[in-house]
Amino acid sequence: MSINEFTVSHYKKRTHTDSLKWDALKERYGHEDLLPLWVADTEFSVPEAVQQALQTKITQGIFGYSLVPEDYFSTYANWQKRHHQQTFEKDWLFFSTGVVQALYDLVDCFTEKGDAVLIQPPVYYPFFNVVRDKKRQLVTSNLVSTSNGYQMDFTDLEKRIKENQVKLAILCSPHNPVGRVWKTEELQAYLDICAANNVLVISDEIHSDIILPGNQFISTAEIAKEKGLLENVVVCNAPSKTFNMASLLNAHIWLPHPKQREVYQNWSQENKHTENSSLGQIAGQAAYQSGDQWLDSFLALVTQNYHWIKEQFQQYIPQIEVAELQATYLLWIDLRKWIPPEKVKYYIQDQAKLAVDFGEWFSTETKGFIRINLGTSPDNLRLVINRLLEVNQTIQSGDNIQSNEREELL
Repeated sequence: MSINEFTVSHYKKRTHTDSLKWDALKERYGHEDLLPLWVADTEFSVPEAVQQALQTKITQGIFGYSLVPEDYFSTYANWQKRHHQQTFEKDWLFFSTGVVQALYDLVDCFTEKGDAVLIQPPVYYPFFNVVRDKKRQLVTSNLVSTSNGYQMDFTDLEKRIKENQVKLAILCSPHNPVGRVWKTEELQAYLDICAANNVLVISDEIHSDIILPGNQFISTAEIAKEKGLLENVVVCNAPSKTFNMASLLNAHIWLPHPKQREVYQNWSQENKHTENSSLGQIAGQAAYQSGDQWLDSFLALVTQNYHWIKEQFQQYIPQIEVAELQATYLLWIDLRKWIPPEKVKYYIQDQAKLAVDFGEWFSTETKGFIRINLGTSPDNLRLVINRLLEVNQTIQSGDNIQSNEREELL
């Protein structure tokens, strides 16, 4: 399926559909007339096979207590092997209503109040929330922006872990918002440091299927298996980002080691008695069984959108710098050479009428950045560029006026 065919057949207008992204703009940003580029979901309907599977269940008309579909595990394992060469075992798999909820549960399960938990900003802002909400000590080791993209600072990582007696680390892999796919050697170094200091790693791999051409994702669990460190790793992922089905409340927790499973099952006995999402599992199984072509088309669209918008910036507003996008459909953009950090909201939200994720949500040190969502139609991105070009003209006109005033004073 071509990109144009995919867009025509799957793009949907989401206003007045109770969409958080489109219908909560007044509540979240104070304005209704913004083009939403913030929430990490898309404007594309799920694969036809998913729609058909859900319709079959709905036609049945019964939504009582349900078991996990018999073939869910094998279908999911085949997807992991087919797309990531990942060896997966049925005993590993537990379910949650979402990856963020899984993080809250796992932090609660494997640490105590006051324990130190490490994250690596700039990073998905719920990571901060889970540590603070669970009354754990927040420890950060910042990623470093280099000429070769964002990198982990392993010296700082080890120092922070030792100084704070870190008990648990949350790894974002692939990384949101900087778009990195961590290489094997990076994951090995990260795991070595954590294992040597008895730190449990929770690897958030929700974007693992959204990998752009030229990059290869490898699960932290696969690295841990090769190094004999499965006891040190828990993995979370879901079909929600891959196939745009977040509201179906179906996410996965991998507990590869028997000791982890025993701890989690004992904790769940006391703290967790939520039923699984039957519709979410039906949709997930159908997507993992028949969604390959849909995903290929979506990835082609994201790749095209990324290269197009990057070229537009380079040609018309070269002061805007974008991080290399290796994974996710979320583009990390540095505006600091174009506009002052304190003016980002004014120019981007108030003038360009764009609803974005602001850099300071991901780190106190990235004010002046924004994150925008490329999982949308090329037409919407053309609107983005047109609006930014209008803002750029205003900025240049203001600069010219100020320059002329300075010349007159001289």
